[in-house]
Amino acid sequence: MTSFETDPPLSAWRMLLALAVVFVLLATTGWTAVRHHRGPGEPLEIAVSAWERGRTGARDLPDTDSPPKLIAAFFTSLTAVQQTALVRRYPLVVGNLNGAPVTLRYRANRLALRQAREVERRRTHDVRLSPDGRRQAGRTMNRYTSMLHPDRRMLAFDPSGKGRAAEVFGDLDHAERVSIVVPGVDTNVLTFERTERRYTAPAGMAGALYTAERRADPAARTAVIAWADYTAPAGLGMDAAIGKLAEAGGVRLTALVRALPGRSRVSLFCHSYGSVVCGVAADDLPARVTDVAVAGSPGMRVGNAAQLHTTARVWAMRDRDDWIQDVPYLAVGGLGHGADPVSGHFGARILSADGAVGHSGYFVPGTDSLDNFADIGVGSYRAVRCADTDSDCRSDLLRADGIGRA
Repeated sequence: MTSFETDPPLSAWRMLLALAVVFVLLATTGWTAVRHHRGPGEPLEIAVSAWERGRTGARDLPDTDSPPKLIAAFFTSLTAVQQTALVRRYPLVVGNLNGAPVTLRYRANRLALRQAREVERRRTHDVRLSPDGRRQAGRTMNRYTSMLHPDRRMLAFDPSGKGRAAEVFGDLDHAERVSIVVPGVDTNVLTFERTERRYTAPAGMAGALYTAERRADPAARTAVIAWADYTAPAGLGMDAAIGKLAEAGGVRLTALVRALPGRSRVSLFCHSYGSVVCGVAADDLPARVTDVAVAGSPGMRVGNAAQLHTTARVWAMRDRDDWIQDVPYLAVGGLGHGADPVSGHFGARILSADGAVGHSGYFVPGTDSLDNFADIGVGSYRAVRCADTDSDCRSDLLRADGIGRA
C-alpha cells in the first residue's frame, strides 16, 4: 500500500522514474563525474607553466587569467616581431588567450595543430601502444589535418584529454552580429566535425547556420562560432544528469563572450546539454547577448525563464520526435536540469522546428529550426516562425531591436 490514496499523479511517476534511472546510472557509471580532471601533465598546462616563467624583452608576460582588456592592451603594446615570437614560443597559450588579437590566435592555433599532428603521427608507429591505440592516434592525426585546411580559422585548440576546439565562420573582427553554437554531450576534437551526418557535429552546425544567415540577410555582417571549447559529458551517464560540467563550461562561455572583439550583438544557440551550459551562464553574460535559443533541451537548471536573470530574449524549440521529451524534467538534489523550456509555464518564446528529425536534426538545411536560428542571428525577428503552441512568440517584436518577454 502506498501513501497515495489513488494512482500517483504523472509528476510523481516521473520523479520515481527519474530516481530509478539515477540509481542505475550510479551503479553502472561509478560516478564518472570525478574522472574528468585534467592533470598537470597535459599539453596546455605545461604551456601555461612555461608562459608564467617567460618574458618578452624586459617585461613579464601577463597572467593568463587577466581580463581580456588587459591582454588586448599588452599585445597592442608589442611590435609585430614580438607578437610573432610569442606565437612561436607559446602557440597553445596565445591560441587560447581571451583578449589576444583574433588573427594572432588563428596563427597560433595553426602552429599548435601542426605540432599536435606530429605527436599523433609518431604515436601511429609507437609499438608500445596497442593496435587500437595506434588507430586512435591515426584518427586524431587525420582530424588535425582537416582542421589545418587553409580556409579554416580556429579560435581555440587544446589537445589535452579528449580535446577542445572552437572555429570561426566569417569575419569575427568586423562582425556586427555574432552567433555562438554551443553543442551537447560527446563533444570533443574527434566529434568536432563529421563527414556523414555532417550537421550533427559542431563544425557542421555552425557552418550551416552561417550559410543560412548569409541567405537570410546578405548585407548583414555576421560571424558564427562553433564552440566546443568546454569539457562535455561523455554519453548519457551521471555527468549528463548533473550540472558540474555545465558550470565549468558556463564560466568558459562567459569568458569567450566578454573577450569578443568590437561591440557586436551576440546570440547563443544551445543544443541538448549545451542548453544546460547556457542556462548556468545566463545570469553572468554581458548585455551584448541579446538572444538565447535552445533546441532539444533537457532543461536549463531553472524553473522558468525569469530565473535565468538575463535581459536576453529566451527562445526554445523541440521537434515532435525528439527523444529528449521523454526525459523527466525535474531537479532533485542536484540531479536533473529543471523545467521543460518548451512548456507553457516556462516563459520562453516557442519556435517552430518543422522539418527537423530526431534529437540532432535542428541544424539541417531546409528546416524551420535552422531558418529560425538564422533569422534570430541576423536580427530579423519578424521573420521567425512560431510553434503552433505559441503563435504570438514574436508579436511584441515590431522592430529588429524590440524588447519584450525574457
